[in-house]
Formats: sequence, C-alpha cells, structure tokens
Amino acid sequence: MSEADTHAKLVNPAIYARGWTEDHIKREETTGAVDIIAGKARRRAKGRTDLTLRIVVTAEMQPVAVAVIEVKKDTLAPGHGLDQAKGYAKAALLNVPFVFSTNGHMFVEFDRASGHTTEQRPMAAFPSPADLRTRYETAMGFSLTSPAAAPLLRPYKGGEGARRYYQDAAIRAVFEKIAKDTAAARPARALLSLATGAGKTFIAANLLRRIADAGQLKRALFLCDRDELRRQALGELTNYFGDAAREVKRDADGKNHARNAAVHVATYQTLGVDTDDGNESFLSEHYPPDHFSHIIIDECHRSAWGKWSKVLTMNPNAVQIGLTATPRQLTTTEDSAEAKADAAITADNYSWFGPPVYEYEIGQAMQDGYLAAMDIKLALVDLDARGLTLAEIVQKNPTDANTGQPLTPQQIADRYDANNFEKKIILPDRVKAMCRDLFEQMLANMIHRAPDGSPLGVRQKTIIFCATDRHADLVAAEMNNLFAAYTAALGEERFDPYAFKCTAESDGNKLIPDFKGQPRTHFVATTVELLSTGVDVKPVRNVAFFKYVASPIAFYQMIGRGTRIDEPTGKLVFTIFDYTGSARLLGEAFVTRPASPNSPKPDGPGSPSVPDPAAPPEPTVWVEGFAPIVNDLGRFVGTMVDGRLGMVTIEDFKRGMAAALVKEVPTLADFRARWVEPPTRRELLDALVSAGYPPQVVRLLDDMTDYDLFDVIAGVAFGLDPKTKADRALAFRYKQNDWLARLPEKTRAAVLAVADQFKHGGTDDLENAYIFQTPEVQAAGGAAALAGTGDAKALIRETKERIFAA
Repeated sequence: MSEADTHAKLVNPAIYARGWTEDHIKREETTGAVDIIAGKARRRAKGRTDLTLRIVVTAEMQPVAVAVIEVKKDTLAPGHGLDQAKGYAKAALLNVPFVFSTNGHMFVEFDRASGHTTEQRPMAAFPSPADLRTRYETAMGFSLTSPAAAPLLRPYKGGEGARRYYQDAAIRAVFEKIAKDTAAARPARALLSLATGAGKTFIAANLLRRIADAGQLKRALFLCDRDELRRQALGELTNYFGDAAREVKRDADGKNHARNAAVHVATYQTLGVDTDDGNESFLSEHYPPDHFSHIIIDECHRSAWGKWSKVLTMNPNAVQIGLTATPRQLTTTEDSAEAKADAAITADNYSWFGPPVYEYEIGQAMQDGYLAAMDIKLALVDLDARGLTLAEIVQKNPTDANTGQPLTPQQIADRYDANNFEKKIILPDRVKAMCRDLFEQMLANMIHRAPDGSPLGVRQKTIIFCATDRHADLVAAEMNNLFAAYTAALGEERFDPYAFKCTAESDGNKLIPDFKGQPRTHFVATTVELLSTGVDVKPVRNVAFFKYVASPIAFYQMIGRGTRIDEPTGKLVFTIFDYTGSARLLGEAFVTRPASPNSPKPDGPGSPSVPDPAAPPEPTVWVEGFAPIVNDLGRFVGTMVDGRLGMVTIEDFKRGMAAALVKEVPTLADFRARWVEPPTRRELLDALVSAGYPPQVVRLLDDMTDYDLFDVIAGVAFGLDPKTKADRALAFRYKQNDWLARLPEKTRAAVLAVADQFKHGGTDDLENAYIFQTPEVQAAGGAAALAGTGDAKALIRETKERIFAA
C-alpha cells in the first residue's frame, strides 16, 4: 500500500475514531517547483505536504497547530526514518511540539521539548484532541483560554489562503513566546530569523493585526533603517490598518505626522537614533516613556545596540519583537573587523531578545520553492591570487589617482593584497578584465530566459558590488563600453544607460525605480552598499562580487537581492558571479558570544585598521600595464549540505541525486513504474527534495526546460539518453505504431491527441483534470472516443507507460 493509500485507508479512519475531524486537520503544502512550459512560467503540482493536527477552541477562532503526522507505507516500521534529529527538525520547521510517525497500524511519537521518542503503540491509543490540548498547554505554560493567548486565537484577516506554512509557524511562535513571558511575569520579547525574501513584513503586519483584533494593541512602532524598507512596510501595514498606519515624520507645522496613528512606521533617521551615540531628539520630543504597547525592530541584525536601545528602554513595558535575516548558527572563520562587528550585533540581539523563537533559512526556502534556485560561478583574477609588490608597481610608472602626478617608491606600500585592490590601488586593467569576463558569462548563460523562452543574453538585471564609489564608476563605464561595442557589432539600436552607478554618494535611490521598471535600459547597477538590503527588485538575475566581503551578515543581505522568484518575467533561478571568494561565507557562521563591555569597537580608536590621524594621507595609486587573467574556478549549486546552506559542484549534486534515487528505485524499470502513478511519483520527488536534491535544479541549471522531469532524473540516475518533451511525444507515435494500429480508429485519434499534450506540459499535462477539454482531444472525440476500449482511465495509464518507454 502506498503512503497515500495508507493515509486514506488506515490513518484517517484511526484518527477520526479518536475524535479528530477535518476541522482539526490542515494540509500544509509548499508551493512546489516552478517550470517554464511552452514559454511561460507555470507552477507544477504542489510540493511537500505535511499533515498537521490543530486544536480548535471554538469555530470562530484560529486553530492552533500542535502536531504533525508522518505517514509511512503500511509495510514499513511505524517510526521508519524518524530519528531524533529528523523529529526535531520537522517539529521546529512547523513549530509544533509533537511529531507522530505511523504506518496506519502503529505509531511512534517524538516530543520536541524532551527530545524523547516513544515505543510503538497501536493507533487505538492515538491521543485525542483533548489529550494534545492538555499536553500543549502544560508544555507552553499558559491556557488557551487566558487573555495572554488571545492573539494566538484571532483569525487571519481575509483567511489563511495568503499565508505560507512557515509564516504561520513564525507568527504562532511569537504569540506563544509572548504568552509564556506574560504568564511568567517576564518582559515579553521575541526574535524571528527569516531568510531575505521570506515575507518578514507580511508576518509583522499579521502579528500587529491579530494583536489589535484581540484588543491588546494600544500603539505600535515599526522601526527600520532604510527608506525603501519604510515604504514597503507602510504599504503592507496600510493594507491591514488603513489610515491608522502612518509614517513618522515632521509635518510643516512641526507636529508628528503619525501622532494619532495606531501603527507608527519610522526609520532610525526620522526618530533621530541613527548614530551609535543615540541622539534621540525626535523620539524624546514626540514620544513620552511607555508610549508604545508593541515595538517591532526590522532588520535588527544590521544595527548596533546603540541605534535602537533608547527606543526599547524608553518603552520597557512594550512587547518587543526583533526581525533578523541572520541564521542562529551563522559562524565564520573570519577574523576581520566586519565579522567581529557582526558577532557583536548578533550578541546584542540575543542578549536582549533571546535566541530566535523560529528560524526559516534561505536554503530551506529554496528547497520549498519559495526562493529562486542558486547558480554559482566562481572565478579568480591571477593578480588577486598573488598580490602586487612594490617592484612590480614601480615598473608600470604609477601615478596618484587623484592628481595624475607620478609617485615615488617611498609613496607606495611594499605590497598590496587583493582586498586593497580598487581601494588603495586602482587597476584599470583588472576592472576591464573582470567586466569583460562577466559580460561574456552573461552572454553565454542560457538559463536566464524571457517569458517567451528566448535567452536574455546580456540584458539581465544585474547588481555588481564594488569596493568603492570610484570603483563603481569605473565598472559602470566599462560595462557601458562593452554594451556599446556589442550592439554596434550586431547593428542593434543602443538604449542608454545599460549600466549605471547606484550608490549613496551618487543619490542612487532616485535610479532604483528605473532599475526595477525599465525593460530596455538600466540593466546593470554598480553599487557599494546601497543595494545590499531593503531594495526589492524581483527581476534581478545576477549578483556579482567585485568587492571583497568579510561580513557573513552583509553577504547574506547581498545575495538576498537575487533570491526572489519573479514569475511574470520567468525568473526561477539567479546566478552569483563571485570573483573575490565571497561565496566562502555561504553556510558559514560564527557562534555568537556575548560582547565584552571592555572590547574595543571594530575599526574604533586603537584599532590597527584605523590610520594615525597625524600621518600624511596615503595616496591612492593608479597603475596600468598589467595583463590580468580571469581564471574559471567552476560552477556550483547552492543547496542544503548537512542541514545548512552550502555549495556543491553540479557534478556532485547529480551524483548525490542519483544515489538518493537508486535507494528508492534500483532500476530504470522500477523508476518508470513508480513515475506513471501520481502518488508514488510524488513520494519519489519528496524523497529527493528531503535528501537535498530537488531535480528541478538540474533542469534549470542544465538548461533542460524543454525536458520532462522523467528524462532529467532518468538521465542523471540511469544514464538514459534524455529526450525533449516534443521528441518523446514523436517517438511514441512511431515506436508504438503497432499498438496504436490495434486500437479503434476514433480511439487511436484520441490517444494521439492525448499524447500530443505531453510535448507542451510533460507528465503534468497528461494528468490535467481538463485534458478532455483541450481543443485537440475534443476534436478527436474526447473521453467518449477514449472509452472505445472500455476504460478510458486505464487506457491513459497505458499511454503514459508507453510514452515513457518510447
């Protein structure tokens, strides 16, 4: 019996007998992979499905998830595959205290709080809703009927349709922490860690709305550090609160624009707390102590304690919530000032808010299909690998980058390492070599396509992170030169600008709308830090590192600019072009230690990285005449490795995927037999995704969007020569000609019409509920013609078998 049959025929009757009903059960489905089919972005069948059990206090209240059930085949042990690590991971991901694993006859239970897994027991002993409610309330330390739990039971505005499973888990985790703190008479504080692009603003808006609906919101403050974040937050909060959500700013009459609002949306700058000394002028002028009942600090990983401490300490009785994109286990081997600053900020967050009550990392989001797949290209300039010596530089007649005057050897350092390039020493030849390589890589990269399926070539929205504002100028100019030469060679009309500088010094915020919206210009943005966070440009296909990055937090923010899926433009994957080794920070992290009050601040007075103010300024060296070579270091896939985001070569990814599949289906014949049945195919795909090898990644990165997943997987695992969907449909016609000839004429025409649907949408189109309504199938006689042999469904199944045997 398959998992689906076990679920329907054994598990459901057993839990229904224990008092569970459909009102208690929620099927949490991930979005599933996105494919380009017939030139259009399209969702495949739903991804992973988790069966959660929820407590229903009253019909009008939001049900509360307390458990998840893992259903196994009835021929397997009830606890098959559920070890302590997997049990904890599943419970944490869905934020439930209990995990049950069953084969329909027996079950085992994992308790997240104790880490204990029970012996197997008969399904007749499965806990009832009342049993789990009692155990949940005991574990949490509060009653669901208490006022502290009221926000937890408020329904979503507009229903649950818009929320994702992890967003619900995060919201519940915050409400549970607040209720526990309230019951224990502790300050109510909570920290959430969610990947960039996971919808932190949606979560914040729903938290505040449900708190307000519970009658517990007096006034709320949403605090962030960028104008773009403020605009995004205000837009989302206005959807939930209307005019009761207002921007904090000084009106012409000197009054606070948000003075009568229920939700105040502010930046550090508008409150006057944008420096570490905490100059709280606007804050203290317009807001008395304990003015807010609830405070949300957005992107709190980006700001030191001094920037927001005054806001929190002035409101000690407020419920205080921090939102961060920093994973709990973010660790690094870096010993840089940037990494130390990261550690201090994270320590501040944990010291104040406590560890995250819920985490949803970028790797999990990609695995779930909510963020774009990650393609990684590594390269290294030969000059970067070895650095430059004084002797080499002097031979090239160096000059002062600002004055153009020649420099003496005494004005030049003995050695410049790669992290000094384009800062202390400008190398125009290196800039040109890196830009040329990136331009050529973009031109050759076939995985980025327009909605009609045509390659985008060099017209891809791209962010290049540069070392300095001046470096950003040089890179933008060179990319424009390359584009001008390219269009001239092809005789194409050139639309300017192709590349542009977008930095704080250049007032780059004004150009962000063009970067977002212009379809014929503003393709490449060169920046230093302005685009590293708070800018949501979904069509960004490439993130390039021309600067050296030592901060894990900054690195995650930078790659976050490319992680969003954009179905209208057909964007399903993004590419990291790494020329500086920054991708080494992927999946690394520092174990957070409390900051020492006696530790000097990174890059503060006395830091070795801060020059002596009495010394004469060191000139910036400009030197030409080198012939840099950009060495290709390979192509990698960003994926979950040992439970955290890492990168593997595409070849290693394929080998891992093949090994995971062969464990489930040893032969091609076994694979084909499992593939034609939707439930068993879903089990196979779930097994691959759970093992960290989503096959859609191979299809995207190997530019196999014209191939069905059957051919992608069979080619990797069993060496099958893959056929495109169109070729497989054609092969069916001639390889199965004898079988087709034995069918009645009308039935044969209908079967061929059905088979032709495969060339458009592959397996999914063969199982589309509306297949009989397609013009081709209707013209051939539809379901009635297929029934010419007696059983239309059986005939379609046999047709599928023969298509995959073609």
